[in-house]
Amino acid sequence: EAEKLVAAGVKELLVISQDTSAYGVDVKYAASKWRDREVRAKFIDLASALGELGVWVRLHYVYPYPHVDEVIPLMAERKVLPYLDMPLQHAAPDVLKRMKRPASQEKTLERIARWREICPDLTLRSTFIVGFPGETEEDFSATLALAEEIGFASAYAFKYSARPGTPAAARDGQVDEATKSMRLHRLNALLDATRFAFNRSFVGEALETLFERPGRLAGQLVGRTPHNLAVHVDAPAGLRPGDLRTVEILSAPGNTLSGRVVA
Repeated sequence: EAEKLVAAGVKELLVISQDTSAYGVDVKYAASKWRDREVRAKFIDLASALGELGVWVRLHYVYPYPHVDEVIPLMAERKVLPYLDMPLQHAAPDVLKRMKRPASQEKTLERIARWREICPDLTLRSTFIVGFPGETEEDFSATLALAEEIGFASAYAFKYSARPGTPAAARDGQVDEATKSMRLHRLNALLDATRFAFNRSFVGEALETLFERPGRLAGQLVGRTPHNLAVHVDAPAGLRPGDLRTVEILSAPGNTLSGRVVA
């Protein structure tokens, strides 16, 4: 499928699943023929093979399992983009256990630190839930601390809402709406500050940019960087959506970047 997309002119492949890092578990990583060799149905093999196609490869919904370590050198070598969408959801072990999600805050921090030693410009995105049944102020503070420590380039946070018939909806310790709203506000304030600081760090840098669409103003085009940041430029003659160019970042107004094409 990826080969067909690239042959049709696609410039970026987005790998998305509920848990991309668990790719192939259901078939016990069975190998199959691809091109001139056998390739296992495994996360590292998938990423390595996609990295041979000559386009951007962006990995979504990857959890910090030990075997994900193997993919980070591919990012350092630019065979796949240095970007991971990692939906951690929470930091408190007890809350994660009730969510039936694997994670350990200390191991996650250690792993990400090692990843950044290998690939210093690794960009991380995440999602977080506040107000899951039984969440205490201490639990919520653990999520705040984790988000601040990691420094996500972007993250989406939302309030837990009960779904009839689910185990969580029947649990004791339902968090009231006022508390959930207050916690969401506090977490979003932290995430916004981190995101804006991340964006500003690129001012003066030259970034590879894949252009996608016209901007709101006449003569503008909007592209994205490997970090998944939107970049607005005044389009020079000949620049078209689908082009990959180098852009000098001039400013970072809010959620986006502004720059000029230099190559």
